[in-house]
Amino acid sequence: MPQRRITEGLRFGRFPITNVQPVVDGGKVPAKALPGEAIVVGATAFREGHDQLGVSAVLLDPTGAERQRVRLSPPRGERGMGTDRWEGVLTPSETGDWSFVIEAWHDRYGTWHHNAEVKIDAGIDVELMLAEGAKLLGEASAEDFRDEVDQAALRHASEVLADQSRSTEERLAAGFGQEIADIVARQPIRELVTVSEKFPLLVERDRAGRGAWYEFFPRSEGAVKDHNTGVWTSGNFRTAARRLDAVAAMGFDVLYMPPIHPIGVQHRKGPNNTLVAGPHDPGSPWAIGAKEGGHDAIHPDLGSFEDFDAFVARANELGLEVALDLALQAAPDHPWVQTHPEWFTTRVDGSIAYAENPPKKYQDIYPLNFDNDPEGLSREILRVVLLWVSHGVKIFRVDNPHTKPVWFWEWLIAEVNKAVPGVVFLAEAFTRPAMMHALGRAGFQQSYTYFTWRNTKKEIEAYFDEVSHESPAFFRPNFFVNTPDILTEYLQYGGPAAFRIRAVLASTGSPLWGVYAGYELYEHVARPGAEEYIDNEKFEYKARDWEAAAESGRSLAPYITRLNHIRRDHPALLDLQNLTVHQSTDESTVVYSKHKTLPDGTKDTIIVVVNVDPHVTKECSVVLDLAALELDPQDRTAGGGFYVDDLISGQSWEWGEYNYVRLDPHVEPAHILSVRRMHS
Repeated sequence: MPQRRITEGLRFGRFPITNVQPVVDGGKVPAKALPGEAIVVGATAFREGHDQLGVSAVLLDPTGAERQRVRLSPPRGERGMGTDRWEGVLTPSETGDWSFVIEAWHDRYGTWHHNAEVKIDAGIDVELMLAEGAKLLGEASAEDFRDEVDQAALRHASEVLADQSRSTEERLAAGFGQEIADIVARQPIRELVTVSEKFPLLVERDRAGRGAWYEFFPRSEGAVKDHNTGVWTSGNFRTAARRLDAVAAMGFDVLYMPPIHPIGVQHRKGPNNTLVAGPHDPGSPWAIGAKEGGHDAIHPDLGSFEDFDAFVARANELGLEVALDLALQAAPDHPWVQTHPEWFTTRVDGSIAYAENPPKKYQDIYPLNFDNDPEGLSREILRVVLLWVSHGVKIFRVDNPHTKPVWFWEWLIAEVNKAVPGVVFLAEAFTRPAMMHALGRAGFQQSYTYFTWRNTKKEIEAYFDEVSHESPAFFRPNFFVNTPDILTEYLQYGGPAAFRIRAVLASTGSPLWGVYAGYELYEHVARPGAEEYIDNEKFEYKARDWEAAAESGRSLAPYITRLNHIRRDHPALLDLQNLTVHQSTDESTVVYSKHKTLPDGTKDTIIVVVNVDPHVTKECSVVLDLAALELDPQDRTAGGGFYVDDLISGQSWEWGEYNYVRLDPHVEPAHILSVRRMHS
């Protein structure tokens, strides 16, 4: 009987590799990625003794073929000091089920280089060290995976190291030279290679993690009020399509509409969420279902499926994708209430339970119950989603997903993408972190966030660091600046400067950001005692005079347009994990940068400086971590600085590690600076 190898079945290979990232739930769930995204990979790896360890990450495409191999290095600063942590960047090129492994290996050249440097300087084992170097480089020159030029250079260095007729300095210089260092950096001299298990990486299409969203109610776009009777005529898909040109011109990528289905009549809410609706009040679009149909129907006022298809086609012509709201709840009038009462919760008195968030009551909405008939209800929802997908909808904004079982979302998102790959789901889950993160693990490509309520310097810095470094493997943040339900005190009382500040932070802090219509008009009046708009569009029509606002200069649209154009021109802003927070000497001035090296070697670096106090001018010093900017020697000025160009004002300055900044929020609250690169 053959004897079992002593290493068989052990947890550790020759060199321990632990705490690999990005890994979600031990690899049961793939980490999230986008085409061309710089994915930070890392591991803790170490060895016994004092010899040098090398660590690499290897990216494997969906066929299992090696597509990229990068040498990892210790992180900058305290994170890399004595932690045995190694990090680097992998960049998948297209969508699919990718994977990666970590390799740890005995670094023969690094070990020899260190020993030779120390011993020869001390006059110890000089000839032995030179001979070992000659042998090492000679063996490397015979490795058949190296090209002829590198082989010749290694062979020459080996010969010089072995030539005792030359001086020690000359021989050592041959082994330590830049040419040899470059060769072994590209293709290290390795042995005792230990390979980790394979970890999955799901690379989804761009819109899964990059994009600017714009929300409007189609019934308001083109709505007309009869000033004699006070009765409104609803807008529809044809009138709403006229607004698409302006949305596209502002540089948005996604047009999101609240539910477009028939609205219930029973217990319909009136203006400002009042309990009694008048005969002409349209009701909340989230109270889905009436005699005209449910989730698979279109509100008659908005038009037909033919009208909807034309709307989607026009949006696509303008470069916009249409996102629909998926609100899994029903009005008392919904056909499901009669045909499938088991899909709801029945109280002891026989009534169906309506939605509540005490003290708030939503008598016009019945929540779904997934425990009575999970199979039937789930398959009906899948049918509904695929119906809208067949009409050109590839993005869904999901209302309150945290009020449904997580298993259901895992199943639904997988089934939809199995049938039609590339469908994107945005979670509108303003709830506890555990649930928000679980939804991301279950398959949601992106999520609303706490960004809306992070307004101070300390809050913003902490949150930016969290979403860019702690959770990007499973949680993609979409920074909406406002929603129909959320009008923060910061916007209520901050004036136009507050709107600019929040737009800059959202559009540059995350690859995903969103705006609800009216933001560009500085709409800021809240319902007394609430954090939502007065005369809320959820319960009534709202006509906005976009042209008059633009003509009078009361529109933020040109500023938003500039921000979206900056995003499109600078790839660094469309990655998530590349954000670095820098220091300033002012309690209200936030500083951060984003850097990306493109496949052709071009470097794109953006520095954002924002005064988050919308009322007071701030002066301070900005202190930059220059290593995060990855400046090349040719980027430096004669004085050791570098040039930055302000993408908002058009001004340019020479900057360095310490920089004076003055930001007047009533003039311009932010700098968005592009580091000028000098090509050699």
